[in-house]
Amino acid sequence: MISLQNLDKQQKGFEYPHTHYTKEFPSSFKMNMNKNTKQHSQDSPPLITFSVFHSPSNKMSATVSGRCDFNCEEACEKLKNAMDGLGTNEEDIIEVLVTHNCEQRQEIKTQYKQAYGEDLIEDLKSELSGNLEDVIVALFDSPREFDVHEIHRAIACMGTDESTLIEILVTRTNEEIEEIKAKYEEEYEVSMEDDISSDTSGYFRRLMVSLCTASRDNDWWPDADKAAEDAQKLFDDGEGQLGTDECTFNSILCTRTLPQLRATFEAYQELAGHSLREAVESETSGAVQEGYLAIIDAATNLTEYFAKLLHKSMSGAGTTDSALIRAIVSRSEVDLQDIKDEFQALYEKPLAEMVSNDCGGDYKSILLKVIGD
Repeated sequence: MISLQNLDKQQKGFEYPHTHYTKEFPSSFKMNMNKNTKQHSQDSPPLITFSVFHSPSNKMSATVSGRCDFNCEEACEKLKNAMDGLGTNEEDIIEVLVTHNCEQRQEIKTQYKQAYGEDLIEDLKSELSGNLEDVIVALFDSPREFDVHEIHRAIACMGTDESTLIEILVTRTNEEIEEIKAKYEEEYEVSMEDDISSDTSGYFRRLMVSLCTASRDNDWWPDADKAAEDAQKLFDDGEGQLGTDECTFNSILCTRTLPQLRATFEAYQELAGHSLREAVESETSGAVQEGYLAIIDAATNLTEYFAKLLHKSMSGAGTTDSALIRAIVSRSEVDLQDIKDEFQALYEKPLAEMVSNDCGGDYKSILLKVIGD
């Protein structure tokens, strides 16, 4: 059993003694020797660092980092003044929001109520409207509160917003999903899993329930033998027969670690002569296909997944504002800078340029400031 030795916050990876692992890694699984200039004894061999799908916030990749000279009272006063009198000073409200991080905004909410005896969010809602209001309210939510509200919106709207359910449940950690479920039940007095189950059906419901269980394995080392075995199961129960056994796909795609999934994708390519993504596209359809592809894409390259999601939200007729807001707000203190770089590489234009062309007014202004442009 390999034990976790150290969490490298700068590299966002886990470190293990490399001599404890003997299996050959798939070529697509990237390994990097730790650059620390430590002296290693026989009991403390050189360390290997590998990136994991879910990782702590990397401040170097965040576009919103907060103020080191944080003055909560001053921020509250500025917000109050922006909403007093005739008209609303949206520019001052935006400035307060984008120069403070989520933790600081939570303090501002609390201090505002203590100072003025009023709920800051209700005051803001009474002064604002439309997409600008949606962004500002989202920024005042904690990350998991925002997820809870987005999942509830996806279920409560006319029809079901499957894409929102997929995005959140696919890209959150086991611990985050458990926190989302607890907060959801606390706020709405109903189980999130029950709400999702009652609003979805068929194979898609099974996929969502599987993701809700938050049961991804905890062993971060990819096992080449297990990857080959899983690849064979996916082939046999997918394109290897008439019809697809979604239970096999759920049990593998919803429970394996992301490094293990990447190893499985490599093994599938070698087995079938084409990617698992291509197989899913040809063998499945509808929302369940969208869910499987999201897992494959997010496991393969999370920043590319979000870059493509942002591009899609602004492509075609109209803008999918909820998806645009959710991606920008939820990744602003995690990896939005990396996503911007990926967007530039994929589409040969800055994310900010596409947002500028697709949005307007104060809505455009606040998104650009959160993006960091």
